[in-house]
Amino acid sequence: MTSAHNQTNNGSTVLSHVYGPIGHIELNRPAKLNALTLQMLTELTRVLKVWAEDPSIQLVLLTGCGERGFCAGGDIADFHQAITTGKHQDFINLLSLEFDLDYLISTYPKPLITLAHGITMGGGVGLASHAPIRLVTASAKLGMPEAKIGYTPDVGGSHLLANSPGHLGEYFAMSATSFAGADAVFMGFADVVVTDSFAENILDELDEFLGLSAAEIISAIEVLHGAPESHGVEQIQGWVDHAFSADTPQEVISRLEQMVHPAADQAAQLLKANSPSSICAAFHSVREARVEQDLRSALDRELRLARFLMYRPDLAEGIRAQVIDKDRNPHWSPTLVGEVDQDELRSLVRDSQL
Repeated sequence: MTSAHNQTNNGSTVLSHVYGPIGHIELNRPAKLNALTLQMLTELTRVLKVWAEDPSIQLVLLTGCGERGFCAGGDIADFHQAITTGKHQDFINLLSLEFDLDYLISTYPKPLITLAHGITMGGGVGLASHAPIRLVTASAKLGMPEAKIGYTPDVGGSHLLANSPGHLGEYFAMSATSFAGADAVFMGFADVVVTDSFAENILDELDEFLGLSAAEIISAIEVLHGAPESHGVEQIQGWVDHAFSADTPQEVISRLEQMVHPAADQAAQLLKANSPSSICAAFHSVREARVEQDLRSALDRELRLARFLMYRPDLAEGIRAQVIDKDRNPHWSPTLVGEVDQDELRSLVRDSQL
């Protein structure tokens, strides 16, 4: 079988190849860390729907081209252009398509394997962490960094974070920090940490899994190609749970500031550096997702929050500071968590109507 690394680059940002009963989709925008565009989302949706109905395709593999990462998320520059030129509906239309794609992946009728390596953030998590079979390399870097740019975890990230152990979900959502692929199984973002050698040659190894169910494939890969997991995130859960189990975002920060653990002080500084509106939206979104336990509901809630936040000044300002000008000095409005209308956000996350 032809290796993924030997495929011809035909200029498309999404490559799709069929090798007998195996379909392989590869994100092919490595210079931009495979950041997702409308064209890429449209093509991914098209191919997955066609292969779902094709009886000759028994197994599907989704990977990202390039050594640096699987997918860094959505193309932030495109988002900035949309919300600063009055094209907010274009932004919402793209997100709606992306969220529907994530849900399609989560309900795919055939064994669908995703392989996360390197940088896997935001929209990359949406592609990688809802699939029936979720593989990750130990050195991968996963996270939902949206609070840094005045946004909030989306692509079902609130659902994943809500189901992480304890209150780690609130911690990673509000701080916008990342975790290693070796911790992804513990966090609930992956099923198996695989060896680098298996990841590099995965196409050559898939024949032996044909005819197996998703659960059987996961078990087989874990036995044959599993790599050691980390306990790094597990070790911080004690102080994280104490602080992030608080009833309000303000109380979370207060608890962090009162703790003597040096990592708690660092977390407090991270939260205070992020958009106050974003960390509050993230807090309430994760809490509501934990109650509902439904991916589709989480995606719908995240779309409501996107509609809300894209008209607020923080999103354009956050992207400017982090991505456009890169001065890393955003000016948030409001400037403090205490100034954010918590009741408005609670109402928004609990409203079933878009």
